[in-house]
Amino acid sequence: MRARTIALLALAIPVLAGLLYLCRFGAPTSYLAINAGALAIGTLPILWSPALGIRLRRGMTLVFLAALFVPLATGPEILGIARWLPLGPVQLHVGTLVVPALAVLAARDEDYAPSILATALLAASLQPDMATGLALMLAGVGFYEADRDWKYGVFIIVAFFASMVMAIHGELAALPFVERVLHSLLFEAPLTALGLLVTLLACFFLILHALPADPLTRRALAGTLFGFSLAAILSNYPSILIGHGAAPIIGFGLALGLGCARGDEKFGPATSH
Repeated sequence: MRARTIALLALAIPVLAGLLYLCRFGAPTSYLAINAGALAIGTLPILWSPALGIRLRRGMTLVFLAALFVPLATGPEILGIARWLPLGPVQLHVGTLVVPALAVLAARDEDYAPSILATALLAASLQPDMATGLALMLAGVGFYEADRDWKYGVFIIVAFFASMVMAIHGELAALPFVERVLHSLLFEAPLTALGLLVTLLACFFLILHALPADPLTRRALAGTLFGFSLAAILSNYPSILIGHGAAPIIGFGLALGLGCARGDEKFGPATSH
């Protein structure tokens, strides 16, 4: 129960603050409805997080990795950039939807964690998507801090330079209420900007220090949050959880639910089947 409560707080604090921001500053009503609906969906995996065994977790990992490549085949494409899943009238940013969950799944699977991160980075590079690249890089930092494995050190270096290349080739125009939220508020309403930033920090520290999960899971998931948020500050990428966008809300809800789930805590050489 404690794990679910902390996970719910981590998700709800920035999202509810974002809804207040959208309402106060005149965002379209549809934006509020989509974010509120995404929050309702995102809480479901947290409230209902059954035990998951190794086979189911690895099956989910394969599905999420495959989802990262779907936009490359289906579009939509803007200026050669394809990073959205087309679901009827709604388009979901695939990186923010699945990478948080992939970070949690990789943290529970020592055998394949480097391959999971590398495959996801390849998909982000092809899209190209600097935000997903930075999220993966900082998740890799969490892995490296946990066991100092040289493979994660190499991954961090590769992900850093790949993200710089993606930054050059993957920037699009910013959309109001979606990208550069903190930038737009900095001079117009600095206290609102500060308040939204504080809610993101609260989410970050709840995940990193309060979530009842193993340290590697907490570090990896907090790293993805930091990476996506950093990309939103550096360039025209979604301001996750505080701005308009269903994908990150659902994605972090799913990841937090997986973080709360019990089962095989880690899959490594000693526990492989």
